[in-house]
Amino acid sequence: MRHFDVQLIGGISFTEQDIKLSRGVDVLVATPGRLLDHIERGKVLIKDVKLVEINLLSPHEKVIEKKKSSLAKFIKSYENYYIISSIVCCHKSMLIIDGHHRFFALKELGFKKVPVTLIDYSHKSIRTGKLNPIDKDYIVNVGLSKELMEPKSTEHAIYCYKTKQWQPIILLSSMFKIETADIL
Repeated sequence: MRHFDVQLIGGISFTEQDIKLSRGVDVLVATPGRLLDHIERGKVLIKDVKLVEINLLSPHEKVIEKKKSSLAKFIKSYENYYIISSIVCCHKSMLIIDGHHRFFALKELGFKKVPVTLIDYSHKSIRTGKLNPIDKDYIVNVGLSKELMEPKSTEHAIYCYKTKQWQPIILLSSMFKIETADIL
């Protein structure tokens, strides 16, 4: 299977890079400055990747308690740090789209800030379910109301234009190193 990769670096015309991005990308390699340039120009789905105060995030689903507890225990077992996938959130509402178990585990452990990938949730390439999609505005309203849906109620996915297949939205998350020494 052939993969399509794009490199975004300064000194190369935006037009050339825009054309490559519009064709679809499997792997994106970018210098931080040029990636921010493309984000600001609205050319990429990801809007930001950063640490965010945990209380600013809005979950929309309950979690499976045993899974959350196991994850918290696992994270706590690391003496100095743990590598974790960022929580995927809507850049406007701070709704958690993927990462509810990570969110609740980190909150239980006392983390004040958590790694987040902010995305354009309104983008047409994001769906909320395979068989019975749920309206995105409804999901946002549930998250803002604090009335949580049952675990795994939504099945967020992102459409890959190259393979013409839906992929798990967690693929948009970034890896972060979190310090665990303070929670032991």
